[in-house]
Amino acid sequence: MINQAFVGLFIHLQGNVKTAIFQRYMKQAILVENLSKRFGDNNVVKGISFVVEEGEIFGFLGPNGAGKTTSIRMMIGELPYDGGRIEILGMPMPDERETIKKIIGVVPDHQNLYDRLTVRQNLDLFARLTDTPVERIDEVLALVNMKEHENVPTQKLSRGLRQRTLIARGILHKPQVFFLDEPTSALDPHSASAIRKLIRTMKHQGTTVLLTTHYMEEATMLCDRLAILHQGNIVAVDTPDSLRIRFGKANIAVTLKPTADEPEKRIEVPLNDEASARKIERYLSEGKVLKIHSQEATLEEVFMNLTGSQWKESDPGINQ
Repeated sequence: MINQAFVGLFIHLQGNVKTAIFQRYMKQAILVENLSKRFGDNNVVKGISFVVEEGEIFGFLGPNGAGKTTSIRMMIGELPYDGGRIEILGMPMPDERETIKKIIGVVPDHQNLYDRLTVRQNLDLFARLTDTPVERIDEVLALVNMKEHENVPTQKLSRGLRQRTLIARGILHKPQVFFLDEPTSALDPHSASAIRKLIRTMKHQGTTVLLTTHYMEEATMLCDRLAILHQGNIVAVDTPDSLRIRFGKANIAVTLKPTADEPEKRIEVPLNDEASARKIERYLSEGKVLKIHSQEATLEEVFMNLTGSQWKESDPGINQ
């Protein structure tokens, strides 16, 4: 992983300088250059470029239709691309596809399990296909907390447990790079939280993770860096904190004391603004302030600033 002092300098760099540093000094798990894809007259992915360092969690953040799933399908060799370049751990896709398949794991956006087989039978089948020792199945079942469900046919599992089974299958052969396409979509808060914990565990074990999500809170919690996609373009790549600093606008939230004429009132004013300072000074001198604190910009605000569009998705169930 990267030295922390280097990170402090790196996050303030922008554009081509940052990309050049990544390409020169970082170990690249994933390299994508000018990647494009069309479906008929629809230009779905429009020449995107980014790199993912070994051992980091990298996120694609964007609403449905932004190009996230199409990009993953091209990176894993499931879909041919029209232009550009993809490398996984230095190997070109699709030229080295068969070798790459052995070192990547994938959890797709659809739950493609064998429904009549039990959890263990699904894992046993995949172990045989990948020449993975069957002893590994018990390790993975324990990791995803599925031992008590191992003999249950997957068609009888909840969506959350099926998703855990997919992750177990995806990491069974100890992949070096793991692709997850909206892994917590439509899950209840408890199941989604369990999936996020598994993703963090994989990172701690040294696995590189690339995930797509349209949940901004999830991207903030999980991702070391993320790319914001909009209509097939990457409009920004950085850490969640740096994106908020660079493209968001911080506020000061002031809660005013209730009076005989009106209840407690909360207002927000821009941070580092002279008019705001005068307004807060007046409230303080008049003894009206009950609470005051700074409020960082959200990724939703960053998205709106970068694209001029209102965010369409949210996940009110995210709580950890």
